[in-house]
Amino acid sequence: MQAAFGTVGLSVCYDLRFPEFFARLTALGAEIIAVPSAFTAVTGAAHFEVLARARAIENACFVVAACQSGGHDSGRETFGHSLVVSPWGEVLACREAGPGVFIATLDLQELHRVRLALPSWRRPTVVGRVSP
Repeated sequence: MQAAFGTVGLSVCYDLRFPEFFARLTALGAEIIAVPSAFTAVTGAAHFEVLARARAIENACFVVAACQSGGHDSGRETFGHSLVVSPWGEVLACREAGPGVFIATLDLQELHRVRLALPSWRRPTVVGRVSP
């Protein structure tokens, strides 16, 4: 989706486990990938940040991941730690728990510098048909 501040791709939390999906979003032009999430406390503590950082690095994109936190009526506990990750893999902002707002600057010029500087990054091609 083209927005005033850049091209945005959308995924959900479980998608973080599928790097091919993020590569496809990047091939379609995504500069920023939004990841609304509800990782459990256990898997979130072990995997959430590292997966978000990995997807940002390998796709040279920003990852913006809002994640539910706290206990739920079902007894389920979610991890929280909403975060924004730069294309370099740096956590620019994080809200560990509870409702709130935080601000991070997404520098698209930095994104394009990273894409040019990393010889391992190449704009992937889209394979197959893309559904609207």
